[in-house]
Amino acid sequence: MSELFEEVGPDAPTLCAGWKTRDLAAHLLVRERRPDAAPGILVPALASYTQRVQDSYAARPWAEVVGKVRSGPAWYWPTSIGALDELTNSAEFLVHHEDVRRGQSGWEPRPAESARDAAAWKSAKQASKLNLRKSPVGVVLKTPEGREARVKEGPDTVTVVGAPIELLLFVFGRDAARITFEGDAYAVDRLRKHDRGL
Repeated sequence: MSELFEEVGPDAPTLCAGWKTRDLAAHLLVRERRPDAAPGILVPALASYTQRVQDSYAARPWAEVVGKVRSGPAWYWPTSIGALDELTNSAEFLVHHEDVRRGQSGWEPRPAESARDAAAWKSAKQASKLNLRKSPVGVVLKTPEGREARVKEGPDTVTVVGAPIELLLFVFGRDAARITFEGDAYAVDRLRKHDRGL
């Protein structure tokens, strides 16, 4: 992630509405270094304080911000522990890496890479249980190789087909995911319009 930040610079667009790379990097620092401010990422009543802390990180020199992202979570942060890091950060960093890549013109999906694809598949299955729990239709995730995960039961089922990273992006509400749908057109439309965020 830090290498990509260095490559594109602090003011490159991202898929995160209204955020440049500087804002995205600052968000990552809040969630990994500021236990006092991180809750505001998910709790609207605390969001204004979180935004002030995030803005203070974003105002720092870009090299310092990237260096802090590169060094990972603070030693006292729970995600500095290996198993928790994998559980909480795999999806976050995979998705945000693509937020930066796909925010640039002319992007193309990265070639398959077994470790990254395995992490993306695992994360897509886990995150879909939360992000798609209120889906108005049943959902099956399916890779082109035929791996399937039924992630939501429902009367009408839509199968979402794509490479693991594309499925992960879909689960996190990114429309830049290269996926296809199998199922009734009305059910597909309902799923596409469903809010897939937290």
